[in-house]
Amino acid sequence: MDTERWQRLSPLLDALLELEPDARARRLDALRTEDAGLADELGSLIDLDENHADFLAEPALNLPTGPAPGALIGPYRLERLLGEGGMGQVWLAARADGLYQRRVALKLLRPGLADTNLRVRFTREREILARLTHPHIARLLDAGISQDNLPYLALEYVDGVPITDWCSEQHTPLDLRLQMFHQICDAVSHAHANLIVHRDLKPSNILVTPAGDVRLLDFGIAKLLDHDAPLVERTRTGVRAFTLHYAAPEQVRGEPVSTMTDVYSLGVLLYELFTDSKPYRPPRKSDAAWEEAILSADPLRPSQALLRAAELHPGDAHGLRRRARTLVGDLDNIVLKALAKQPEQRYASVEALALDLRRHQLGRPVAARPDSVGYRLRKYLHRHRWALATGSLVAAVLVAALGLVAWQAREAVREASRAQAIQDFMISVFETASAGESGQPLDVRGLLDASLQRGQRELARQPRARAELIGLVARLRIGLGDYDEARALLERQAAILEASDDIPDSLRLESVTQRGRVLRLQDKPRECIDLMQPALASARRQQAQLPPQVAEFYSQLGRCRRENGERRGARQLFERALAIRRDGNGDRIGEVANLMDLANLHADAGEIGSALRQLDEAREQLRAEAGSRHPLLVGIGRSLGSLHRARGDFEGARREVAGALAVSLATSGSDHPASIATQLQLAGLEMDTGHFREAREALDTVYRHLEARLGSNHPDTIRSLVGRGRAERELGDIVRAMDTLLQAAAAARRVDDPTLRSEVLIVQGAVLRDAGRAAEALPLLQEVVRLRREREGDGHFATGAALLELGLAQQSLGDAHGASTSLRNAAAMTRRALGAGHPDARNAAAASARLRAQAGDAGARHELENLARRQGARPDATLASVRAGAYLAEAGCPHSPAAATAALAALQAPLAKWQPEGGVLTREVTAIDAACRHDPP
Repeated sequence: MDTERWQRLSPLLDALLELEPDARARRLDALRTEDAGLADELGSLIDLDENHADFLAEPALNLPTGPAPGALIGPYRLERLLGEGGMGQVWLAARADGLYQRRVALKLLRPGLADTNLRVRFTREREILARLTHPHIARLLDAGISQDNLPYLALEYVDGVPITDWCSEQHTPLDLRLQMFHQICDAVSHAHANLIVHRDLKPSNILVTPAGDVRLLDFGIAKLLDHDAPLVERTRTGVRAFTLHYAAPEQVRGEPVSTMTDVYSLGVLLYELFTDSKPYRPPRKSDAAWEEAILSADPLRPSQALLRAAELHPGDAHGLRRRARTLVGDLDNIVLKALAKQPEQRYASVEALALDLRRHQLGRPVAARPDSVGYRLRKYLHRHRWALATGSLVAAVLVAALGLVAWQAREAVREASRAQAIQDFMISVFETASAGESGQPLDVRGLLDASLQRGQRELARQPRARAELIGLVARLRIGLGDYDEARALLERQAAILEASDDIPDSLRLESVTQRGRVLRLQDKPRECIDLMQPALASARRQQAQLPPQVAEFYSQLGRCRRENGERRGARQLFERALAIRRDGNGDRIGEVANLMDLANLHADAGEIGSALRQLDEAREQLRAEAGSRHPLLVGIGRSLGSLHRARGDFEGARREVAGALAVSLATSGSDHPASIATQLQLAGLEMDTGHFREAREALDTVYRHLEARLGSNHPDTIRSLVGRGRAERELGDIVRAMDTLLQAAAAARRVDDPTLRSEVLIVQGAVLRDAGRAAEALPLLQEVVRLRREREGDGHFATGAALLELGLAQQSLGDAHGASTSLRNAAAMTRRALGAGHPDARNAAAASARLRAQAGDAGARHELENLARRQGARPDATLASVRAGAYLAEAGCPHSPAAATAALAALQAPLAKWQPEGGVLTREVTAIDAACRHDPP
């Protein structure tokens, strides 16, 4: 059966299959009087459908399954399938040859297709895309042939949603929908100017990015108007190359297409943007019914479609009727002209369609409406309605002039009063500052409190000014690190805003943003999201009017989502904020903050190289804009320090964090939370690299500041004491370590936090064991094991760490059986939780193997050999190998003391590098060496 015959049979067969048997027989009889051969063929096909249910139940041939994720296509590695159709597949892929990094949408011809027309179309798409360079058309980046002889196209990857879905989900207003439609028209016009007809314009080929920009995709069946090669609208099997719902009548009839074919498809899209429905509603959903509707049915006017929808959905009736009123007249006629059945009755070009829409938006007559004096007059009156109304009301204005002047005077007094109140506030700050005693440091917090008290008295009847004043003081409190006080002030401001009507949107948005910021700084990201998420829709609506405030709102909400583990949502918000700030907003510092945010997301995903490059670029931009003492440099330095540490570059990490600390001390002072957090990070790096004295000094400084700010019973204060106790233990200052940890234990009991108490007791038990008081350490460590089993369970590495310390204490007391059980369980637990290669898991395994080796277990010595061979760039990995090597030498000392002492001597170099000031492990290795030298052969 040839294609032409099947095209005639197909719609008739669809219609017959939907009829009841009796009606179907009558219809076949009627067809038989017209064309007996046609009726017989239809009857045979229906018989096959009814009596041969197993026809093609199994595929006629097995086509290749195609590539899988991870496969290499040219220089690209496939990640995941984005979509597929009859012609091919589109994959998300990344450049894999190391030349540069880029994610692309990789389009592949479906494997196993032998139809040369499809390969011709695929090649033609490459030619078409190579002609197009437009900001609203997805660009062709690369093309080639894969190792399996499959052609591919690498296109710009567009992370977006179909335009109709975007408008429906975002409840996009009409003006914004028209704005996006103009972007589409510009893109299609560019294609037409390059002699290209798209031929498949539909929502799934028109995506909207998170920034609200449109991208036109998929020129797979586009037509080159200057191309002489024949084009096929259907494949040999009769499958359409276009999408039926958006096809023009000439496409359905198989006639030649032109630029006016795209005009028709744009008309269908515009209809759907206006009404959220398609222009045709055939009684049946078959292809035949759709073809009949496209060829002969007249679509409802868009306004009538909305009125009909209002009758079917009473709950949305008010909004639908309001939308219908905006479409009546010009917009109805513009859409219907674009949907004309005959091409010559449509707009002559996409530019003409776009021009008519712009004329409507400007209030001018449109080409889609019949020209008449009355129509032009109405348009003129509407376009100049304000000027005409002003002229008509001159007399009324003169009569009401006195009242208007009086009203304006009152408004001017209100604004002047508010401005004067803010000015008085600033003056009062300096007056209070100058009133202090000579030589005394400036009490900024006292000044802010005094200013609030004055504002409360003098602005009692000006809620807007009072709210602005409270918000200003709250932001200053945030800058000082007084998060609790700032949160209380922002709650007061929110109460004022809630009770007042005359509040600008900008102030409300700033208030929500700052409240979310404080919650994030207090480590409450979930509460921040719950607070800010309801305001997201409002922020989107105000994006054009309030770009700086909306960009900051997006940034703060994105940071809360990142800290809550919602990385994908955070990325979208950061990219939106960055796009707003780069779009003429002029907020260069805000751009740097968003670049930091995106770099931190790369770091979270383990992409350390990308994160380092982005942070370096952000720092250079910040220094160029604001110099070398901006507070944002603190966050950049701390992030760079963490990344260098993760790569094993501890010197680089110390350098970055020390630089960040210097900036923080200079800009915020030593008691600011940012300075304290940076000092803690630096102390951790000093501990990692064996600089225990510097670590102790830093932790002692941190403790003093935390005690002054938070009190001695705050968990952060207690943890700084525990850290200082660890440093003192490593230095061998057991007496001071015991005093420090007794102080921490007393504070932990007052807090009544089991997790915090276990953190204190495990270090206290280790120090007691070092002091030879293992009997006193035993009950403390048993309590730690109990607490961690209750809270973490037996599968957690923290429970394994507690069992390790308990086993070492039992070993010191001579309880070989108890020590063996505890150490064996510790090794198994940390290995399951952290992996066998983790330094903590290797330390636990070494302690267990040491005990078994002392009992004569030859297998334990083999295990120690394996643990000693495992090296690493990080100090904790190296020291784990040293520990295992020392235990191995200890086991061999009774048999070969010379070899054992030589092996122990070889361990001194890595010990000197990573514990230059000595440490627990250094003292343990020294003790093993001393015992070995005095051991008889």
